[in-house]
Formats: sequence, structure tokens, C-alpha cells
Amino acid sequence: MSDIQLDLVSDAKLSRMGSTEKVRYIIDEVRKGKIMVLEKGLDPMEEAKLIEMTMTEIEEDFFGLEIESYPRDDSGGTFFGKLFKKDAGQQKLTVIGPANQLKTLRKDNSLISTLVSTK
Repeated sequence: MSDIQLDLVSDAKLSRMGSTEKVRYIIDEVRKGKIMVLEKGLDPMEEAKLIEMTMTEIEEDFFGLEIESYPRDDSGGTFFGKLFKKDAGQQKLTVIGPANQLKTLRKDNSLISTLVSTK
């Protein structure tokens, strides 16, 4: 059995990057066989750009990527925190990995269950 690298990527790291840089970083890391868990996830435009760029790079040694995300539960915050917090409902935990290694088994509002296989 070979090793599988799982990178937990903080919002602080991704928020310092522009959209194109963020997408390029994700694709480059997934091409290396890494599975990435993004604390905040991507906005809809970035996710579309990620899929579009991935489709242009599919070749014999890169099968594309698998991406799953779900909304964060912000119910524990205060009324004022929710009132003034921008994009509170848009923040998502996101799992991204090579399509030939990561398979989603089950997904609902509180759980993403995946199977990770070696190459």
C-alpha cells in the first residue's frame, strides 16, 4: 500500500491568493496525488474555473478531480454576528482529490463520506 497525503488548507492561506492562483495551486497539488481539505472552500466562480481548467488538463496520467463540499453550520453564532458577517452561509468545507483515488460514498448536510484508494 502506498502513502496518501492529505493537506488541510486554512482559509488564511487561500485568502492571500487571487482566484486564478488559488485554482492553479489546487490543480497542481491534486496532480501530485494529494487530497486537499479546504477550510472555507471556493466561491461558485472559482469552483467553475477549477472545473474548466481541470477539463483542459485531463490526460493519460491525470484523470481529473473529485470535489465535494457542504455548507458550514453557523447556527452557533450570535444574532449580531450573523447579521454583520458577510457571506456566512457561503463558507464551506471542501474535499478535493484525484478522480481516480477519491470516491464519494455519501454526502448530506453534515457529512461527506469518501473512499480513498491508492493508485
